[in-house]
Amino acid sequence: MQVTIDGGPLGIDDVVAVAHRRATARIDPSVTDRMAPARAVVERAVASGDVVYGVTTGFGALASTRVDHDEAEQLQVRLLRSHAAGVGDPLPDDVVRAMLLLRARTLAQGHSGVRPLVVERLVEFVNRDLLPVVPSQGSVGASGDLAPFAHLALPLIGEGLIRHDGVTRPAAEVLAEHRLEPLHLEAKEGLSLLNGTEGMLAHGVLALHRAEHLAVAADVACAMSIEALMGSARPFRAEIHRLRPHPGQAASAALIARLIEGSEIGASHADDFVHAVQDAYSLRCAPQVHGAVRDTLAHVRRVLETELGSVVDNPIVFPETAEVISGGNFHGQPLAFVLDFAAIALTELGSISERRTDRMLDPQHSSGLPAFLSPRPGINSGYMLTQYTAASLVAENRVLSHPASVESIPTSGSQEDHVSMGWGAARKLHQVLDNTARVLAVEMLCAAQGIEYRSPLRPAPGTAAAVEVIREAVPSLDEDRPPSAEIERVARLIADGGFTRLATT
Repeated sequence: MQVTIDGGPLGIDDVVAVAHRRATARIDPSVTDRMAPARAVVERAVASGDVVYGVTTGFGALASTRVDHDEAEQLQVRLLRSHAAGVGDPLPDDVVRAMLLLRARTLAQGHSGVRPLVVERLVEFVNRDLLPVVPSQGSVGASGDLAPFAHLALPLIGEGLIRHDGVTRPAAEVLAEHRLEPLHLEAKEGLSLLNGTEGMLAHGVLALHRAEHLAVAADVACAMSIEALMGSARPFRAEIHRLRPHPGQAASAALIARLIEGSEIGASHADDFVHAVQDAYSLRCAPQVHGAVRDTLAHVRRVLETELGSVVDNPIVFPETAEVISGGNFHGQPLAFVLDFAAIALTELGSISERRTDRMLDPQHSSGLPAFLSPRPGINSGYMLTQYTAASLVAENRVLSHPASVESIPTSGSQEDHVSMGWGAARKLHQVLDNTARVLAVEMLCAAQGIEYRSPLRPAPGTAAAVEVIREAVPSLDEDRPPSAEIERVARLIADGGFTRLATT
């Protein structure tokens, strides 16, 4: 599979495919002609000595400082060096690949004024898997993700560090080994390698891909819990949800209804109104909660897709009028908001899941299941402690759901006096995703065990298939054993889309 960079938008699936090494990237031949007019504008500005931000001036609070013609190129290199101030653990490889790809896409649009050679080198790094080492902390998401992008760009000029085949070495050594000459940056190219939202965007695209798997897995987990708890199928009937036609709610209800259809467990009490006149909210209201999460993620998707076709550089070159205009398209606020929204939504997905887990483990609320799903309560504690784990993760998620996007803090001598903090929103979203996957894994482990305790009554084909997927990774609990690795195993199944595939077949 190849993803083509032609100056137009990329799709979310394109970015994920390259980030996960299921695809390479290629540059459409039309990109050279597309980029040429803007480059010509920049070269004329330098030759004539026009005042152009970042080309013949300093940056940020130094925007009023003129730079001589013969220093314009030095300015670009020194910009990369001075802005490489990131700290903390390196970013994961998939995020770095996505950043390289998205930076190439932005520059190829023809509004940045850089040479095609810069785009070619970014794509070459992607395809050879030469991954700049980018520290994970240091961006406020205002002029884009400046510090992370400086670390991403330094290896292009033979500086900084590259990770290749899992080994980190000086960029100059790796480039020499691959017979690549370090780039000699020209006017505006250093600035264009730094300004933009593609760092937040890379995080957001990969997070959305994971989050959509979690939303489906939550419906599967809920369907399994309904079976284990002998819950009612009535709340999932389509006529209820037509009266409140939120798309996500309808989709969630339809999936849960399909998964529990044909259940002997459900049929055994379908007419027993004494058994369950009204199930607990965590069962009965699942479509309303899960559906709201789905709708939030749909909004996130729309914003990310808009950004995947946007010009986010600064200053922006307009070849048709030969203007270079300083604006604010690099500001990360649209992304910061939706990254925070996603964290809040996923936290609620984990919160309602933990409540279903608690009901299955509590003999007062589990419709006859053994206490804590233990084979021999007393001598065995069963899955008691898994609920503790889920509760701790939900509590952590609630702290992480405090929005980063309201925490603006001025930078650059108050020239950049309002920032988005979108990078911070992106970083904590990944932890929320990890935590929520584990909370759902706990529910699935407990629900699978609970369903098996309902034997000889058989579950629905849909939930039986989910139990089978789990049992391929984790055996039934016949006596106490450490559940930690088993939670992680099921969480990986969720994150890898195992239950999405099940739900769509």
